[in-house]
Amino acid sequence: MDKLLIIALTLSLILPLHSKGSQEVAQTDFKPTKEITWYCTSKPGGGSDIYTRAICEIAVQNGLLDKAPIINYKTDGSGEVGRNEVANIGQNADYTLLTFNSGDLMPMVANTHNRLSNFTPIAIMATDKQLLFVNPNKGKYSTFEEAIRAAKGGVQIVIAGSKGDDLELYGMLIKELGLRENQMAYITNDSTADAITSGLGGHVDFVMSKPAAASEYVKAGMLVPVLALSSSRFAGALNSAPTLNEVNSMYNNVELPVWRGVVGPANMSKEAAKFYSDMLFEVSCSIAWKEGYLATYSLESSFLDMEAAKAYMEEYQTAYLKKIGK
Repeated sequence: MDKLLIIALTLSLILPLHSKGSQEVAQTDFKPTKEITWYCTSKPGGGSDIYTRAICEIAVQNGLLDKAPIINYKTDGSGEVGRNEVANIGQNADYTLLTFNSGDLMPMVANTHNRLSNFTPIAIMATDKQLLFVNPNKGKYSTFEEAIRAAKGGVQIVIAGSKGDDLELYGMLIKELGLRENQMAYITNDSTADAITSGLGGHVDFVMSKPAAASEYVKAGMLVPVLALSSSRFAGALNSAPTLNEVNSMYNNVELPVWRGVVGPANMSKEAAKFYSDMLFEVSCSIAWKEGYLATYSLESSFLDMEAAKAYMEEYQTAYLKKIGK
């Protein structure tokens, strides 16, 4: 099994470090005294945006921050402009945060000179997975099994998704199906929100999305989940989507768990990084996080503090660079 996938799967099985014996919550010499800017390199309405806003809201509600951070949506260049801006931030390093996940790391190290050394890992909060959705009103197929048969019969199927992990997962999917890219094509969007828009407009056959970005459309009956890209079915309203092996027993299930984290600029002080890591630990322990965000959007809790997150992200980066031959 590919080492990158092993690392991702390992994270999804890590027990949450939700005890003060595992994460020493101590006072630091830093406490924010001015406005925090939190960069999100995906558009409003997507999974990264929902994740970012959930953390900010819980932090304020629980008294961990006096004031909610200002979210700066820097999506130019598929998010690379925002990531580069954080990497090279100047005097406000202690007041700058960046939503960062494995789907951000992949294109960053593949297409730019930025590496984890240009950032300060602060925490990993959760593990996410994807599904395929169809527009029940404009879609040609009601099941993914129909689409597989059509693709093998000469009809081109089109999937819309985001960059990074979605694109990587698409490659795993067509490899398992024994299909070529011209049989089941993929359109890369700057954000999941854009991919969903194309699906709602009937311009593609399927949309790849994490639960958070698609959940409201599922509730409204505008999108229907048809394939769980996971080793098991999702819960709740997403439970109707079968895994690939359930679609056809000749196929193995395909999944690429996505870790969701937070980083700061490389020149962030150790005291500030410790403050934010402790704050995120408290967020991860809250009922609002566990029963609100995680349960609502079908994520798994996988908290790692700044030291553990740094080690994990570095191992993930090393494995991915090796995978792509860099």
